[in-house]
Amino acid sequence: MSSLIAISVDDLTVRAAFIVALAVMGLLLAGWRKPARASVRRPRGPFGGYIGVPVTQEPTTLHRRPGPLRRLWALAATAGLSVLTGALIAVIVAFAAVYGVVTLTDLLSR
Repeated sequence: MSSLIAISVDDLTVRAAFIVALAVMGLLLAGWRKPARASVRRPRGPFGGYIGVPVTQEPTTLHRRPGPLRRLWALAATAGLSVLTGALIAVIVAFAAVYGVVTLTDLLSR
């Protein structure tokens, strides 16, 4: 038993715009009472001042730049990961496009 649902493009557009409007309204209501930045809570009563924290200063070793072999390895690894990520995204987009085309042509042939 198959069910047939027919919806016009205008109706679909109106429904999509309604959902977008609800999403924007939800975002506005969720962030309505929150400050844009973190702010320090001010005490209501008399404030005695800040108490200092002791800090010890110790000598450290200076930063050394990585050697040329390590920098070359980082460049090769970054390039390899970029190519792998691009290929993975291309395969996913291709499968989605093929699925969409096959589904639409199947609907047209009915």
